[in-house]
Amino acid sequence: MKITTHLVSAPLHTPFVTALRTATHAESLLVSISDDSLTGWGEAPQVWKVTGESLAGAQACVEGPIATALNGLGPDDLTEALRRVQGAAQANFGAKAAVDVALHDLAARRVGLPLHGFLGSTVVSVRTDVTLSAGDPESLAAAGADRIADGFDVLKVKVGTGDAAADFERVRRIREAIGPDPRLRLDANQGWNRRDAVTAIRAMEDAGCDIELVEQPVPAPDLEAMAWISDRVSTPILADESVYGVRDLVAVIRHGAADLVNVKLAKCGGLGPARTLLELAREHGLGSIVGSMMESHVGVGAAAALVAAYPTTAVNDLDAAWWLKESPVAGGIRYEGSLIHLPTSPGLGVTGLAA
Repeated sequence: MKITTHLVSAPLHTPFVTALRTATHAESLLVSISDDSLTGWGEAPQVWKVTGESLAGAQACVEGPIATALNGLGPDDLTEALRRVQGAAQANFGAKAAVDVALHDLAARRVGLPLHGFLGSTVVSVRTDVTLSAGDPESLAAAGADRIADGFDVLKVKVGTGDAAADFERVRRIREAIGPDPRLRLDANQGWNRRDAVTAIRAMEDAGCDIELVEQPVPAPDLEAMAWISDRVSTPILADESVYGVRDLVAVIRHGAADLVNVKLAKCGGLGPARTLLELAREHGLGSIVGSMMESHVGVGAAAALVAAYPTTAVNDLDAAWWLKESPVAGGIRYEGSLIHLPTSPGLGVTGLAA
């Protein structure tokens, strides 16, 4: 197998603003793995403020220890290859995810199945929410109405900007603009402290804002604060940055820190670890969604294939590639409102880098 890396930068049609960062481009490392005739694709996004991993680091990991670990294996040695990828280096979950997905993609192509079919599913589309970037109440209300008109019915609002009262006003105005039917979920990106979180969430509950869930209200390591918040509000709490791998999820479960978990390939290291997390959550009665970083049709396509085969309990957070002005690859998934249509061609349906 031949492993090749490709640095790509895809412009967004609108800046993506959170409590942690502002993005105007999706910066990623694409990985292709080829046998004599077929090529599988994977993706490692650069998200300094979340994973701390860089494109240079991911590229060095893929071309160094991971490539070395795969020496001597053929394209049909999938199980052993995946095992070696996870053991090739500490952390570097984005790099591992890129190679893990590329290996799965190549294996699916070799048997002529789309990736979701290779994972055991006949589902041809999955639903996603769409995120509203952080902003003032007026612009957010207008953006919310626009996204509903675009065909989305689950909106994720970025909060946690340091002013709980302002966060409440933003959410209230959005709910007023979109009406009672669409779902609203919040993502604080670790931006609140425990008391501000409870104050803001209770205010929204009392005002009838009808919030579906609140994602990562406080800093990731503070599971005690997460549990403290969960005990004092009715709105479900979703763990995101608090959970990378199995040990993290076990700690969340033991602390009673969250009601749901957000599984992301670039956090856990690929499709193999993601399946384990989803099954562990299910066995312990936790809800789940699958999300992504700011990724292209490669990373999001892999996550959507995972969802097709391993259904989650809530609508997933896979709108990242929708934000791209143009895709860095040809082929792959396609958006239609809140639906992500999965390819019918083998693997991820990606035919190469965009011209």
